[in-house]
Amino acid sequence: MTKIFTAGVDEAGRGPLAGPVVAAAVILDDNHGITGLRDSKKLSEKKRELLYDVIIEKAASIGIGKVDVKTIDRINIREATFKAMQIALGRLSIKPAKALIDGYALNNQVIPNEGVIRGDDLVDSIKAASIIAKVTRDRMMMRLHKEFPGYGWRTNMGYGTKAHIEGMKMLGITPHHRKSFAPVYHMLCHVNHGD
Repeated sequence: MTKIFTAGVDEAGRGPLAGPVVAAAVILDDNHGITGLRDSKKLSEKKRELLYDVIIEKAASIGIGKVDVKTIDRINIREATFKAMQIALGRLSIKPAKALIDGYALNNQVIPNEGVIRGDDLVDSIKAASIIAKVTRDRMMMRLHKEFPGYGWRTNMGYGTKAHIEGMKMLGITPHHRKSFAPVYHMLCHVNHGD
């Protein structure tokens, strides 16, 4: 009997003002034995890192998709998120019969899929995908922080915190900022108008 695999898909980084959006697709065996899976936002950084290693070790397959800021600015964050999810699904080593997407279904997708509202609270493979996506993106932002240390990305991961906004005012906009996002766009307008 052929085994039917279902992938869980989630993203990290829709809201930040800087950095890519990252999606993960994860296939878990029914008896995966991973305990403590939760929506990544509800876990401490330490717990996420520990679970990341366990998921990497125990998942049947993992695919990761990243979409950079230039593309986000060109096609908008919603489309960029869907694109990252499609890339992640395409990078799985096992082709799933079905994909469960946190939130809303993907349109033009070869793999039949359905959206699960609050899936990162309900479905283990989506919870695992949420952890893989978040840790992958956080590590990218920590690397970018070394290159651009004045924005607090090591702790705010590119979200529009007070420290990040202050950094933008003091140091300006980097190539990793999303120019289509209102706070960045407004700051660019002020700079261009010499305000």
